[in-house]
Amino acid sequence: MPRVVGELAVSGSNKAVTLADGLINKLIKEKGETFEIGFPETGYFLPLIYATLGKEVKTLKDAGGIVQIAKSLLKKVPENDKWDSLLNDAVDSGVATAFAAELIEAIRYATGELPAEGWQGFIPDSVLRSLGIQLVDGRISGVAVIVGAAPDARTAERIIRELQEKNVLSLLVGSSGEKTFRDQLIERKVQVGLDFYIVPIGKDTTSVIHAANFAIRASLSYGGNKKGELEKNVNYCKDRVPAFILALGALDDIKVAAACAAIRLGFPVITDQKVPEIKKTPFTLHEALLSVSDYSKIVQSALLAREIKVKIKEIPVPVAYSAAFEGERVRRQDMHVQFGGKFSSAFEYARSKPLNEIEDGKIEVIGPEIDEMEEGSAFPLGILIEVAGRKMQLDFEPILERQVHTFLNEAMGIFHMGQRNMCWIRISKEAYKKGFKIKHFGAIIHARLHDTYGKIVDKAQIKLYTKKEDVEKIVPEAVKVYEERDERLAGMTDESVDTFYSCTLCQSFAPNHVCMVKPERLGLCGAYSWLDAKACYELNPTGPNQPVKKGEVLDPARGEWKGVNDFIHQKSNKTIERFHGYSIMTFPETSCGCFECVIAILPETNGFMVVNREYAGPTPAGMKFSTLAGSIGGGNQTPGFMGVGRLYIVSKKFISADGGIKRLVWMPKELKEALGAKIKKRCEEEGMPDLFDKIATEENATEPEALVKFLQEKKHPALTMPPLM
Repeated sequence: MPRVVGELAVSGSNKAVTLADGLINKLIKEKGETFEIGFPETGYFLPLIYATLGKEVKTLKDAGGIVQIAKSLLKKVPENDKWDSLLNDAVDSGVATAFAAELIEAIRYATGELPAEGWQGFIPDSVLRSLGIQLVDGRISGVAVIVGAAPDARTAERIIRELQEKNVLSLLVGSSGEKTFRDQLIERKVQVGLDFYIVPIGKDTTSVIHAANFAIRASLSYGGNKKGELEKNVNYCKDRVPAFILALGALDDIKVAAACAAIRLGFPVITDQKVPEIKKTPFTLHEALLSVSDYSKIVQSALLAREIKVKIKEIPVPVAYSAAFEGERVRRQDMHVQFGGKFSSAFEYARSKPLNEIEDGKIEVIGPEIDEMEEGSAFPLGILIEVAGRKMQLDFEPILERQVHTFLNEAMGIFHMGQRNMCWIRISKEAYKKGFKIKHFGAIIHARLHDTYGKIVDKAQIKLYTKKEDVEKIVPEAVKVYEERDERLAGMTDESVDTFYSCTLCQSFAPNHVCMVKPERLGLCGAYSWLDAKACYELNPTGPNQPVKKGEVLDPARGEWKGVNDFIHQKSNKTIERFHGYSIMTFPETSCGCFECVIAILPETNGFMVVNREYAGPTPAGMKFSTLAGSIGGGNQTPGFMGVGRLYIVSKKFISADGGIKRLVWMPKELKEALGAKIKKRCEEEGMPDLFDKIATEENATEPEALVKFLQEKKHPALTMPPLM
């Protein structure tokens, strides 16, 4: 910490202690040592001194003893710039300033020098209790102590409105020259008072002590700590009282000394002045002193430094928003515009970035907005979610990404299905008429990420791309990351774990459906691997991904476990009693509507076909994907048919009880090419390297007779395997 900060802190503390000493000595001469001093309506005497030193200050004699303690804390700036010495000397001086300020303010009350009209002064215990309850139940998310004044009234209004929007209580202290923050707000006709979460404390810098003793009393009242338990009381402030200092305008030595006192109590100081920053200290959770000259970022920087998580209570969209709408469908005739599916390119991609590269709440629509889209049209859409957080991990990215499904579906008139670069979204005509726009996708995602994953998401910004060239430019990066995520499971087997994970995220569409995510079978949506589900459970223990103990093995070949059966029965509303993880013919896994592919039996071939959602053509089953999907969804067990994630096709456990990949006789060309390398590898592992060329596509056959002929010519192994039926 550069010498200039230390020098100002020491100078300010000396001034404050000297002023307190002078006032006490003068008053002793006039009133005597037994003259009583204190604050009104409190049982904590002088709260800060009482909590930290354990001393009750009731008279001038008591005050004199505290001054001597304050003097013992006064330091000189060391000749060297050694960090520990400078930091400790500055905060010790700050503590001396705090003791002196508390004495000065108590003397003012005792001598009848009450706060000027419009200023609160000391905060009584009754108000403390009321505010404390609001802090506990979340109505107040934090406390901002604003010391000084903004450069102009308009900036002051912008700062206070942002704090109000985030449910932060603001305590106004001191001035910058002749300007006070309170006067600036009044100039802008901002209503001031406790009801509006704006409390002017006092014009003098020393009145900042009323914010400090407000905080320390929380430790005594709510923390169960006792007087004189210095570290316990101070640590309570650091860990439990979500307060920070906004120091605005020129910094004099008294302000710097007061700031050092705040740091000692665990409260970060954010100033608009150019000062050397102090990163994490032993006294603070994160940064201790930050210099932020951009007023549009100063509040966000303060919230982040103090680790205040803001709950967004109302989703800022023009349509009703509730979990009640999660299962709503938007039919084609009711649709204004759609994105993705088989109609256009689309993706959802969440990536983490450093904190300083994210502007929280920034939402950009890059390309046409909904007003420029014809009714009934299909447009590309790229949803790029960029998040930052001190506790963010790479493993959490897919968890956040997959929540887009739930987040958007809960808006009335919005339909979402799928994930990654295989998502499908519709906006209804009714939602459009009410003013819903593409930017509102970003507003929903931002609000819900903070609300649901506030423990790990400190900042989030969303970019929404609606031009084909932009979407196609980003898709390769997203696909590369999707593949890297999928590769994390390499080497894990179902037998290597004793716990699987459920996924009930899609029960809004299919109330009886339960996905069972295993190391060798990802969720049928294609987005959740076993590791993803495990991470999601760690983030949200009551969420859709729950651990399921396998329990007793009932059938190792077909994949049946007692613990899984019991869980499935309970969570499927007691509609499904048994479950075979490796068979499509006996008690197969259920399907919802978000699956990437459908496996279907082709009796004529003694094998199975797989068709993906993107393929719109005819299949040898006589049904297109949409018809197949409609017949197997809803959470029912349909032997011979099943919805799966496309990567399950190349799993060693792919319908292994029914013959595995050797039963695969037909798939669309696009899917076969996309999984080509992985399918060839599986064929080699099965001892049949030429099997890949024996799997037909629509270019070879779409009718059963033509398919059988092709398979016979290629000598496909399915034709000679044991009968499926």
